[in-house]
Amino acid sequence: MAEIALALGTVFCAFPDPQSQPTHNWETFSFLSAQGCFGSAAGEEENESEQTCHLTANQLGREILNAPPSSGLQTELARSLDKLYNFADCSGLHLIFALNALRRNPNNSWNSSNALSLLKYSASKKYNISWELGNEPNNYRTLAGRSVNGSQLGKDYTQLRSLLQLIRTYSRAHLYGPNIGRPRKNVIAFLEGFMKVAGGTVDAVTWQHYYIDGRVAKVTDFLKTRLLDTLSDQIRKIQKVVNTYTPGKKIWLEGVGMNSAGGMNNLSDSYAAGFLWLNTLGLLASQGIDVVVRHSFLDHGHNHLVDQNFNPLPDYWLSLLYKRLIGPKVLAIHVAGLQRKPRPGRVIRDKLRIYAHCTSYHNHNYVRGSITLYIINLHRSRKKIKLAGTLRDKIVHQYLLQPYGKDGLHSKSVQLNGQPLAMVDDGTLPELKPRPLRAGRTLVIPPLTMSFYVVKNVNALACRYR
Repeated sequence: MAEIALALGTVFCAFPDPQSQPTHNWETFSFLSAQGCFGSAAGEEENESEQTCHLTANQLGREILNAPPSSGLQTELARSLDKLYNFADCSGLHLIFALNALRRNPNNSWNSSNALSLLKYSASKKYNISWELGNEPNNYRTLAGRSVNGSQLGKDYTQLRSLLQLIRTYSRAHLYGPNIGRPRKNVIAFLEGFMKVAGGTVDAVTWQHYYIDGRVAKVTDFLKTRLLDTLSDQIRKIQKVVNTYTPGKKIWLEGVGMNSAGGMNNLSDSYAAGFLWLNTLGLLASQGIDVVVRHSFLDHGHNHLVDQNFNPLPDYWLSLLYKRLIGPKVLAIHVAGLQRKPRPGRVIRDKLRIYAHCTSYHNHNYVRGSITLYIINLHRSRKKIKLAGTLRDKIVHQYLLQPYGKDGLHSKSVQLNGQPLAMVDDGTLPELKPRPLRAGRTLVIPPLTMSFYVVKNVNALACRYR
């Protein structure tokens, strides 16, 4: 079993020694969704001391905006919008509403008449909403029998921005898009057309990523490093286009899941799916993506975070630990003995993946300056990690997540440091107790597991200040 050293205080190390700096700021996310809605996320805001959690809604938009133009906003549908907004507001979420982009004029421009009715109604209720137009527009020909190219959608977004500016309540509302699908060649061309016309109109550029296209998956697929690495390539493609037209524009991943059909039963909601989810969070953070939207919290396919009885599934517990332990600053990391020299024509795909952040400022169990590592071990054998440098003699708190029960990687229950996790009652989460490890102890990572390690009292300069 290999020993791996985490170096600190050398030229190869990016842990925050007193002179080190973080590679990115990345606000931790939160999530929630309702039936018929997509996921939510928290992103980096101008004021880093605040966190904004978003609820995105699309299905309800189709129902409301397919009402006849002469009907105004029908009473029943207005009530549905009221319920959706009240749900978001009571949950402390900010609502992002996707308007129907498929209502078209004969010249294929966007027909905004029903959207204007909705905007006026929402403004009369003083609803604080951000807006989008459509969902995966590159698939409209397949899904709805009509197509819209990137340039035309850019013009539609410009029209929507003009509508928002006419309504005082929404004159400064945020607008996001184009929410494209996987960036293949034709989709990249679509995005380029959109950015030429409306790159300066949107507050963030959005796209969606699904790991598997419709085929039947097996549990072993979740362990394939090639599959985990597909997201990294897509991030680079999106960033290249966005930075060509609007350098520095924020990019959001506004949809992520196993596949676009809502995942697969007994797989997407199992412990094994956590390898993809945690690696997704680590990759996005390390590459500077501000927001990730999770599909979804409840009732959409098999990719939810809770079951039909509101019992948390493995990804819920994983997300909860991430939320509580991971702070907004991402730290580069050098692992001695892990990085191998690639052979000609061969890509190195590591099965031991280690990410590092400053520990969350909101976790009062740890003083500022602490560091949190999160580790994915896809090996079928345990691995050892030895903390070096200024980390060597620090106490470490271990949060080890493993499947619980006889189903192994298929399990829909998890244990934390050997103790099963379950709700105390309908409204009370259990205490997430760490396992303290003595200073200087080698970290032993069991096979096929995910874990978090808080290195206490490092007093890292980059982690002491927001």
